[in-house]
Order: sequence, then C-alpha cells, then structure tokens
Amino acid sequence: MKLRQLIPCLLGACACAFAAESGDVAPRLPLDELQLFAQVFDQVRNAYVEEIDDRVLLQKAVTGLLGQLDPHSAFLEAESYTELKEHTTGEFGGIGVELGLDRGYVSVVSPIDDTPAARAGLRPGDLILQLDDRSTQGMSLEEAISLMRGDKGSTIKLTIGREGATEPLVLMLTRDMIAIKSVRKEVLEPGFAYLRIAQFQEQTGAEFTHAIADLRKQEPALKGVVIDLRNNPGGLLPASIEVADALLDSGLIVYTEGRIASANTRATATPGDALAGIPLAVLINEGTASAAEIVAGALKDHRRALIVGTKSFGKGSVQTVLPLQDGRAIKLTTARYFTPSGNSIQADGIQPDVEVRRAEVHELEPGFVIKESNLGGHLESGRKQPSPKHDAESGEPVDNQLHEAVNLLKALALFSRPAGPLADQ
Repeated sequence: MKLRQLIPCLLGACACAFAAESGDVAPRLPLDELQLFAQVFDQVRNAYVEEIDDRVLLQKAVTGLLGQLDPHSAFLEAESYTELKEHTTGEFGGIGVELGLDRGYVSVVSPIDDTPAARAGLRPGDLILQLDDRSTQGMSLEEAISLMRGDKGSTIKLTIGREGATEPLVLMLTRDMIAIKSVRKEVLEPGFAYLRIAQFQEQTGAEFTHAIADLRKQEPALKGVVIDLRNNPGGLLPASIEVADALLDSGLIVYTEGRIASANTRATATPGDALAGIPLAVLINEGTASAAEIVAGALKDHRRALIVGTKSFGKGSVQTVLPLQDGRAIKLTTARYFTPSGNSIQADGIQPDVEVRRAEVHELEPGFVIKESNLGGHLESGRKQPSPKHDAESGEPVDNQLHEAVNLLKALALFSRPAGPLADQ
C-alpha cells in the first residue's frame, strides 16, 4: 500500500477506536487535511537536508500532534514511560522538581521537599532557560525530564529566569536519589499539630491516616491541625480522594467530565472523619497543583477547613496514560475535574479563605555600617545569642504563613469553647 493510502487508513483506525470508547459514531475524517499531511510527509522525507527514517519521522509527527494539544499531553518513549511509573511510586535519580511549560520554556511548578532542587532554592514560577547550556525554548517536558534525570553524584547546570531578578541565575545542582516521603507529621506546640503532604503517591492515603492516628496518640487533646499542601505538585488522583475522604464524613469530593464514558466520574466521601471534627487549616500557594487542589477544594467547599496562603496553580485537568506497543505510551488529557460546588480549577486555581503572602526579607541597611561588634577589642555580650528560628522546609526565617494558620486555629479553638459566666469584677 502506498504511503498516501496508508496514513488515512491508520488515522481512520484510530478514530474508530476512539468511537468504540465513546459510544458515538466516528465522524468522517477531513480528506483534504489528510491529503495535506501526506503531501507534507512526502516533501519532508524526500527533500529534508538529512535523510530521516520513515519510522522516526512518523514518531516526530505523533509527538507534535500530542504536544500541540496542551502542556500535559505527550508521547512517551519506553524510557520516559518507565520514569513516569517510578515517579509515582516514589524513587528515582534526579534533582527533584515538578515541571510545566510557560511562555515556550520549561518552568518550575514546584520543587519537591528535601531534594537538590529545593535546597538550591528553586521556586514555583521560575523559568528554566537552559539545561547545561542547551536552551529549553520549544523543548517538551519529557525531553527536559530526561535531561534532568541521571546518576547520583552527577551534576547539571540550570540557567534560571526569575521574576524580579535583573539577570538570569546560574545554579549548579548535584543529582541525588529522589526518594519521596509523601507524608510528614509534627506536634508544633501543645494542642496543635502539623501534617505535610509533599506529593500524592500510591501509599499517600494510608500514610496520611497512619500519621493522624499517631498524632492523636501523641497529643490526645488536639485543638487544631495544619495540613501543608504548599509546593505539592499533585500526583495520583485516587490518593488525593483517599486523603479528602479521611477528613470528610459525607458528600461529594470531586467529579470529572470528559468526552468518553470512562472520563466521567464522581467520588464521594464515606462515613467517618479521622480527626473527628478537629479544626483544620490548609496551607496552599502557587505551587499547589492538580491532586493537591482537589483536596483543598473539597475541604473548602464543605467548610471543613480554612484555606490559608495564596492562590493555587490552577491545573484542573486529568491525564490518562494509555499504553502502546513496545513499552511506549501516550499521556492524554481526557477530562476536567470540578470541586463539589461545581467550580472548575483549570487555570483559575483555588482562592484561599485567608490570603497570607510569603514574607520577604529585605536588607534594611544599605552598604557596610560599622557597629560595636566590628571594633577591635569590643566586649562580648556575656550571654549566648539564640540562633534565628528557621523554616524546616526552606531553611528561611520563620514561616509566617504557618504561624498565621496556627493563630487562626487558636482563635477557632477559643471561640468554640462553651460560654461561661463572667468573672466577678
């Protein structure tokens, strides 16, 4: 069969497969556009400056087809497909960052806790302009991920464009094994606890409920819990549903809508609240994405938690990984998801109930100022100065967003106490 006859047949077969899933009659494919594709393909294979194998050229066509749909749909070679599966199970070699596309460049959605990317100070919204002097303009996410992965101890140079910076930042990162611990717990002070979810993986739901049980044993008189979803890039949808279900006693958690039957789903909470109604505050920021936004949206709509921080990333689409032959796959956007109240998160994100921006530390004294401690032979203070308190996640001074969330929980605890008689004056 000639190539011009083969391509329409292949595309027609794909359309029939889609129609079988959707239950609809497949629409007729536009013959003029199919002929145009065949003509372009012929011109490229015959006239391009270098000879390209037909299989490679067709693969590039498939990559371009998916890449032009949206930033999240992609063709996955066998190696990329394997890496994707490793990423959701929790261990791989690299720098530990969730990526997106912005203005034609690879961008940072969020760094993963306790990884080279987080330790180097990468921030949500940073543009990665170059990887080892190779421009990322027009680069696919899969190609960027492949370049960032590597053996533990190897290095990679990142050139970063950051909002507010006058010059690109150049960072040299050393790759490490990225073993993601998705849930972390801590008692902040008597009566108030902290739960950090770094990413939603296969075991996150079970880890979360175990962490709650441990906290309630450790601190029986809990008055409030902060759940930190900042810089959580999302992950597995079922894991996020399990977390929301653990905190809701009933009602809708999330629903999805797409063109095919399997993309239309509804998830509802089962009876039982693991925290028995203990007040919650959920921290979000511009790095809170996807599955993390599902949890924040469900808890907000059911008024189960106060949402504190800044507006979330706004990724409200569902990707389905469809395996192909020879270990390859396509990652295809198949649905949008909606919060219980019917709000679409796509591009809009979750708005916090209480907006608290991350505090920025600025130098107040310009230049060098001579102080007593600079004078030769100065007297010592006579007592040890306490070191400044730092945020466990970022290494920066006190986490003002967490501090504000705890204060809000304290206020809720105060006003939830039964009213009593006024004390004698």
